Amino acid sequence: MNEDYKLPTSDPATTEALPPAVERVIPALRLAGWTSFWVQIVLGIVAGLIFVFAVSVAAFDDSEAAQMNPGRGPGIFFAITGLIALGISIYWSASYVQLAKRLKIPDSSVRPTRAQTVRSIEIGTLINIVGMLFNLMAAETITGILLAKALRSEGVAFSPAALKQLIQPIDLFVVLGNTHTLVAHFIALVASLWLLRWVANAKS
Repeated sequence: MNEDYKLPTSDPATTEALPPAVERVIPALRLAGWTSFWVQIVLGIVAGLIFVFAVSVAAFDDSEAAQMNPGRGPGIFFAITGLIALGISIYWSASYVQLAKRLKIPDSSVRPTRAQTVRSIEIGTLINIVGMLFNLMAAETITGILLAKALRSEGVAFSPAALKQLIQPIDLFVVLGNTHTLVAHFIALVASLWLLRWVANAKS
């Protein structure tokens, strides 16, 4: 990256010595970092609130029908694990902005190399892939539970106790929360892949 990276366009006093490719990568890192950071923050907060609400409802319901609540069991575990991975991804997206600041250092002995930049983006990509894997496992489990509830609801007598065997709004909230987390990971993954392509094209 020391010789790989367009002529300075912002502050000649501090970036005049930067290689051309470095100048092209810096704004891309800032754009991808801030975009994925804020999108993940918003979706992550909404998903987190949904999971807290769903787990609270499930914890206070000791009925037999509550055993089929998506707020319990492996489904919610995988969903929350995906949310934790999203938290790590949010931190990593913010690190792209810090990486862009470090790339503006004229001293090539201090400035991150191209290999280090690529490595950082690859780690971010891996974090999002793992997070998506957890959320996909959660989706498989939760939708399986909802399917079971839908099948069991055939011929259910309409009584307060029996109604809990039907699909409830809280069940769909869990699906929505998991979907928010999955979408956040996907957007961050797209941003990381875009950055990898941008760094590769920055050779010229």
